[in-house]
Amino acid sequence: MSRLRRLELTLAALLAVLLALDLAFPPPIPRDAPGAVVAARDGTPLRTWPDADGIWRQPVTPQSVSPLYLQAVLGYEDRWFHLHPGVNPVALARAAAQWLRHGRIVSGGSTLTMQVARLLDPPPPGAGSRSLRAKLRQMARALQLELRLSKREILTLYLNRAPMGGIVQGVEMASRGYLGRPALHLSAAEAALLAALPQAPSRLRPDRDPAAAQAARDKVLQRLLDVGVWDARTVADARMEKVAVQPLRAQWLAPLAAERVRTQARAAAKAARPGAAATVLRTTLSAELQAGVERLLLDRVDALPPRVSMAVLVMDNDTLELLAYAGSADFTDPRRAAHVDMARGVRSPGSTLKPFLYALALDEGLIHSESLLVDAPQNFGGYAPGNFQASFSGPVSVAEALQKSLNVPAVDLLERLTPQRLAAVLRAGGLKLRMAPGAEPNLSLILGGAGTTLEELVGAYRALARGGLSGLPRLTPGAPRVEARLMSAGAAFIVRDILEGGGHPERPFTEGTRRLAWKTGTSFGFRDAWAVGVTDQHTVGVWVGRPDGTPNPGFFGANTAAPLLQDIVALLPEAEAPTGQRTPPPGVAPLRSCWPLGLSAQATAPRHCLVQRTGWMLDGAAPPTLPDRERSGGLLGPGCADSSDGTPVARWPLALAPWVQGGAGDCGDGGSALRIAGLEAGTVLKPVPGRAAVELSVSAQGDVPAREPLYWLLDGVQQQRSRVGETVTLRLEQPGTHTLTVLDGQGRWQRVAFRVSR
Repeated sequence: MSRLRRLELTLAALLAVLLALDLAFPPPIPRDAPGAVVAARDGTPLRTWPDADGIWRQPVTPQSVSPLYLQAVLGYEDRWFHLHPGVNPVALARAAAQWLRHGRIVSGGSTLTMQVARLLDPPPPGAGSRSLRAKLRQMARALQLELRLSKREILTLYLNRAPMGGIVQGVEMASRGYLGRPALHLSAAEAALLAALPQAPSRLRPDRDPAAAQAARDKVLQRLLDVGVWDARTVADARMEKVAVQPLRAQWLAPLAAERVRTQARAAAKAARPGAAATVLRTTLSAELQAGVERLLLDRVDALPPRVSMAVLVMDNDTLELLAYAGSADFTDPRRAAHVDMARGVRSPGSTLKPFLYALALDEGLIHSESLLVDAPQNFGGYAPGNFQASFSGPVSVAEALQKSLNVPAVDLLERLTPQRLAAVLRAGGLKLRMAPGAEPNLSLILGGAGTTLEELVGAYRALARGGLSGLPRLTPGAPRVEARLMSAGAAFIVRDILEGGGHPERPFTEGTRRLAWKTGTSFGFRDAWAVGVTDQHTVGVWVGRPDGTPNPGFFGANTAAPLLQDIVALLPEAEAPTGQRTPPPGVAPLRSCWPLGLSAQATAPRHCLVQRTGWMLDGAAPPTLPDRERSGGLLGPGCADSSDGTPVARWPLALAPWVQGGAGDCGDGGSALRIAGLEAGTVLKPVPGRAAVELSVSAQGDVPAREPLYWLLDGVQQQRSRVGETVTLRLEQPGTHTLTVLDGQGRWQRVAFRVSR
């Protein structure tokens, strides 16, 4: 056998041995990052979770890192990175010569690949990383890495695993943690600083020893100047920057939203590939807006009672993306059940469902925006709701009833539409009402007699700004876009206009004022305070209450949640300011209508048009006032004041008799056993000499339960409440004819007319 043949066989055997060793002892190349980082839409970390070893890292690629940092790392650590096979023979020869000359290792001649090898396969405890054995091991591992990975993949491993001090690894986490910015936007000085840290990460931590860190940075800058990577001007400018970094700490922005995203990602990864771990999880949240919302919550939380929390959602109406998500008031305060995500908690929505009721009635052709409704004591099969302010307004329009959030008109309307119908419409639109097992929707539904979530409310209110289409809020970019028809575009326009400014077509447009359609709600017993607002571009929802459902007397939507809503809307971009008059969609037109019949002015005889109103109608529908529950034959018919020729009169609903003068068609006292004591019909009252006002003391007598409230109205305006037999004192300053009315919760009443004279 020739010498050449023996040499070939020897080399082949050597290669086979090396290949066998490589296969038997492969390098520990990581495939997944066990930790997790949940980031905002721009990559800003919201919350970080360390891996099993307690290390924080945020994976990046070379494309997402500043070119200045790549130049600094390669220029300082390994200028020949892209040319050598994992080890640099020139650097090794120089290191060997220094070792022979000095009797110890002066420089190891390490390449960037060898450093990655050391990070992935560190020497055993007690063994020096600069010993000859350690260097040989790193060289072997470096060659293995070069056989298996591309240069880009090796560089990526270094970018993500270079030690940066403490429990931080990788340039992105170091840049975010120390400098508060992504690695993509590093300056030359910052790039040099982070390139220097891996040399002695514990000793050079800039948050602990900025002077040492700055000296190491300047050493890197000088090296980059010496080898010609950066010019003198760049280095001089970089030297002028002082090392000043923020304290290294965990990121806690939108912590509950981040926890939700991480949990969902882990569940999805487990289903797709058991054992797979998440790395960077991107959300739709705006870091800037989220920080602003959390500041507002922290500013208010100390003024709230103990154990009270808050939740806020801000959604983009076009994309359905959540831009801010605060599930609790202060994540660091366990006394307020900080870990309970109340953005998804099921709670009573109070009156926040009323806009959807009126939208449904508009779509059904049951009402227009100025239809006459009755706000007076009424009994609906044993259910007798009152208003939040414990008073009644008498005749009100749809717009007034919605703006004032009156309960009786809403229950009246719901009974005609049926609770089952409203619940089905809401469910189809993505707002699911939760009730006790076996319970069916009833009239209490519209006052909060079921449960829903802040997230579902925000998605439903979006319909007011997007032609009646509700949507499912999206927290991650990959979440599906889900929309549903909740109401017609016309009904959405009318309801939104009512919530913005009262629903008056003739209302002048105010340039430069942000238009906000908003509604508050308070659940029974002051357990939940709500406020939901809609602008052209955003929907904002606010909840305030105790997560355990304990009442908070005196805290309701208007005084607790609404002010926070207004402040959050002020944080939204200035693009929210209106640029012109909103155009009604097809089918929506102004309407002049007449009370009490409710028909259009054109379809009403002048003598029957007792009050003229201006509002909106949908699809040309101007329906009459809803049928009177207490009178048959409609509102056009004979009355006690009818003329002998039988000409019909326009009559008000009988329940409104205490509020209207004439034309009510009532022929007595409403069937009431009530009697006003202390004032007779036709009495003329005069003030005591020297006083400008008359003080009138009266009481109500009659067959009324002792605990039932009685309502006193002066000229149709509620003044006080009392019990039967209690004395009520009224102060009258205006001379002229007045009427005093008392009525009970069943709608029974008595009225007395009198005069005040000077």
